[in-house]
Amino acid sequence: MKQYNILFAIADDASHFGINDSSFVQTPCIKKLADEGYVFNNAFTTNPKCAPSRCSILSGLHTWRLREGCNHFGYFPNNVTVFPDVLESNGYKIGYTGKGWEPGDYRRCKRNRNPVGNNYSDIKCNPPKGSSISDCDYASNFEQFINEKKENEPFFFWYGGHEPHRPYSFKEGGISNIKDSQIPKYLPNCEEVKQDFCDYAFEIKYFDSHLNKMVNLLKKQDLLKETIIVVTSDNGAPFPRIKGQMYENDFHLPLVIYNGDNLKMPKNKKVNSIVSFVDFFPTILEIANIKYNQMLDGKSLFPLFFEDTREDNYALMGKERHDVGREGDKGYPVRCLRDENYLLIWNLKPNRWPAGNPETNYTNCDSSPTKDKILELKDEGNDYYYNFSFNKRPEFEFYDIKNDSECLNNLIDSQDHFDLIKKMKNLLIKKLIETKDPRMFNAGDEFDTYEYVGEDNHSWANYIKGTWSKQNF
Repeated sequence: MKQYNILFAIADDASHFGINDSSFVQTPCIKKLADEGYVFNNAFTTNPKCAPSRCSILSGLHTWRLREGCNHFGYFPNNVTVFPDVLESNGYKIGYTGKGWEPGDYRRCKRNRNPVGNNYSDIKCNPPKGSSISDCDYASNFEQFINEKKENEPFFFWYGGHEPHRPYSFKEGGISNIKDSQIPKYLPNCEEVKQDFCDYAFEIKYFDSHLNKMVNLLKKQDLLKETIIVVTSDNGAPFPRIKGQMYENDFHLPLVIYNGDNLKMPKNKKVNSIVSFVDFFPTILEIANIKYNQMLDGKSLFPLFFEDTREDNYALMGKERHDVGREGDKGYPVRCLRDENYLLIWNLKPNRWPAGNPETNYTNCDSSPTKDKILELKDEGNDYYYNFSFNKRPEFEFYDIKNDSECLNNLIDSQDHFDLIKKMKNLLIKKLIETKDPRMFNAGDEFDTYEYVGEDNHSWANYIKGTWSKQNF
């Protein structure tokens, strides 16, 4: 049976692609792929931070089932099958460039390479002058990989752009032309924040430029017609209340799938069904015509290529410990259920600070001009933006996404929604039990005991000793 090539392009911390006319992000290559393929309007990551999100993509499992893999800066879990290995064992050449599965340590589980495949990142380039963009020449490394491929050998390649992950060089994207309406209402609408978003958009455009070179190479070598291209991001934009937090703008991510010319599937289609990152594993194996019998949490997207309907139209999300910076370096466990119209959030430890403790500078929020502005306003007595991004939260939150996509109005106490909230709580608990979430079995605190392999000087213990650094990850 035919085994199609797969190019999996994943940006680092991108909530936006320029696939509609109102976007402030310019990604002409992604837009062209979208116009000729599929746009999934309701795609959701499983965990809003790099390492756990990528671990879920690779394993097809929710992150609470992945032990150490649920945490940021942890160890890749033992005894977890990843789809690149399955592809390789079925005749695929596999490789990646840039950012694979990280940050963390995969050697502890006796892996001698990154879980996404063999590394092709040695070729360097000169990034745009005055920017903080990576010097990895993604496109040239992909070309090296393709040139090494045997004739008629199918391939899987993971293009892991480091962009738009911080840091940025202020004004690397030129002078901001961001409109007032494009700044979320939970962030200050001021020049510093607009410029920060402009620099963010510039880095996504750079990610797109290397993808364009890869697509042109596939055309040149007559491979595009037999290649599936998946374009997405691991989690949301690196701004307060987005990256690392459990709101719509972080885990609702862009997803475009381009189907090669030889695939007998419709073109230029918008899919509105809810899909999850746990769906990538079974989808990719179906594209590769590989049978796989082990239990996965996801379902193949293949039926949605032909008909936009799903019986269970909802997504589950969760997190445990991301970056340290609380007493005992504990995490902030959350579970969520998102259906077609509503979002239910369960903050399991609401007594903790969601973005990290104030005295450790809110470590689960990247350093940025936007973060600085919010904290500056708080010092001046304006808590409005601070409360959205950094203050403590109630145990449950409930949002009407159709009318409040920025999650500003918590309806958890709304009598008009009482029955619906109860129904969604029951469904969330039912699905967490079915997927063996330790938090549903009087366990889960072990997530706080798993070793952290990031910089030691960010730990709570080093704050107590007076050696903690405010430099963020």
